[in-house]
Amino acid sequence: MARERDSFPRIPEQINGIGELAYNLWWSWHPSARMLYKNLSRVAWKESVHNPVKMLRDLPEDVYTSALQDDPEYISRYSAIMNRFRSEMDDNESWFSREVDGASRQPIAYFSAEYGLHRSLPFYAGGLGFLAGDYLKECSDLGIPLVAVGFMYPEGYILQRMREDGWQQNVDDVLDRDSAPITRVLGADGTQLVIEVPFIQPSIHVAVWKVQVGRVPLFLMDTDIEENDPWNRSISSHLYSGDTEQRLRQEIVLGIGGSEVLNALGIRHSIAHLNEGHAAFVLLERIRERVAGGMSFPEASEYVRNTTVFTTHTPVPAGNEIFPFSLVEKYFNSYYPLLGLDRDAFFRLGIHPDEPAAGFNMTAFALRLSRYHNAVSRRHGEVSRRMWQGLWPGLPEKDVPIGHITNGVHIPTWIEPKMGAPAGQVSRQ
Repeated sequence: MARERDSFPRIPEQINGIGELAYNLWWSWHPSARMLYKNLSRVAWKESVHNPVKMLRDLPEDVYTSALQDDPEYISRYSAIMNRFRSEMDDNESWFSREVDGASRQPIAYFSAEYGLHRSLPFYAGGLGFLAGDYLKECSDLGIPLVAVGFMYPEGYILQRMREDGWQQNVDDVLDRDSAPITRVLGADGTQLVIEVPFIQPSIHVAVWKVQVGRVPLFLMDTDIEENDPWNRSISSHLYSGDTEQRLRQEIVLGIGGSEVLNALGIRHSIAHLNEGHAAFVLLERIRERVAGGMSFPEASEYVRNTTVFTTHTPVPAGNEIFPFSLVEKYFNSYYPLLGLDRDAFFRLGIHPDEPAAGFNMTAFALRLSRYHNAVSRRHGEVSRRMWQGLWPGLPEKDVPIGHITNGVHIPTWIEPKMGAPAGQVSRQ
C-alpha cells in the first residue's frame, strides 16, 4: 500500500504521528483527534474545511513551533490520542475478536456506489451513501472484518450554488487527490496498481486508491487514467451519470472490476454485501470464478446465493435500475457463456415477472442471486415485499423473504462533541 506520510516534512519529529493519523478517517469521529489539528492553527483548520491532509500540506513550519511552545500540554494530549488510536487499530482488542469464537477471518466484501464519510471525500449523493459510510465506521469500531469497494469520483455528484438571480446552478468541484485523505495502492513494481476489468470489451482499466476508515480499508476505482481510451476515462468522473450506457458501464466496473481489485490484492472474502442493485454484477463474477473452478452454474449460483446479503433502498419502481436488453447484450455477449448460460437464460436472471419486456432489472437480478434481503425500515420492508412479490410466485406477501433493518447512524460521527465534553471544557471543542 502507498505510504504517503512523508508528504509532511515540516512536522516536528516529536509529533510526526499526526501525519499518519491524517490518512485514517478515525480522526473524523474522534473529537479529541480533530483537536490535535485545530489546536495547531484554528484558522488553517477552518480554511482546510476540516481536512487534515490539506491543512498539513499548507502549514508553515513556524506554526508547529509556535503551537508547541504556547501549549505545553499538547505533547501529552498527542501521546494519549496516538496511543488510543494504535490500540484501537489492533484487531485482537476488538469486540469481534472477543465475542465471536472461531469466526472466519476472511472478510465480508461490501460493495456500494457511494460512501458518505467526510466532506473532504465527495463520493456521496444522499442517504444510501451515508448509510454505507456509517456502516464502515461501525464495523471498524466493532472490529468486524470488512473490506469495502467503490468509486473515486473526482468530480463528485453535484455541487449547487445560488446565483444572484436566485436560481440554482450546478458547478464542478474537482477533487484534489493529493490534498485528500486517500492514498495510492501500489503494485509489485512500486507504481500505482492498475487492473483491467476482465472479460469485458472494449477494455476498461482502473487505478486503485485506498481510504482507511479506522480498521476498514475502502478501495476506490478511478478510470481517469492514460491506459483508457478517452471515452472510457469519464466512466468514474461523476456519481450517477444520466446517460444509460454510462451507468451500465459504471456498474460493470463496480461489480466485475471491483471483484478483480480484491483478487489482485489477494483478498479472499467469505460473504458479499451489496448496498443496492448498482453493485449486483459482482454476483456474476463470483459465480464465474466457481464455474471456472469446476462447478456447474446451478451449484455456483447456489453457493453465491447462500453467501450474499442484499440491501434494497428504493421504494418506488421507477428508482430501480433497468437496462435495455440490447445494451446488456452489447457488453455481456462474450461473458454469459463463461457462466454456462445462453442468452435467454442469462436475461431471465434480470426479468421482473410483472414487467418481463421492460429490460434487465438490477434489483430483480440481485434478489434472485442473494439469500438474505433487507429493506431499511419496517414500512419499507412492507413496501418492498409488495413490490417484489412476483419473484416468489405462490408465496403470500407477508412471507416474501425481504426483512428490514431500520437505518441507524454511527453516533460518534453525528453527535455534537460538546454534549460529551466534561464541564469546563466546552470552550475547547
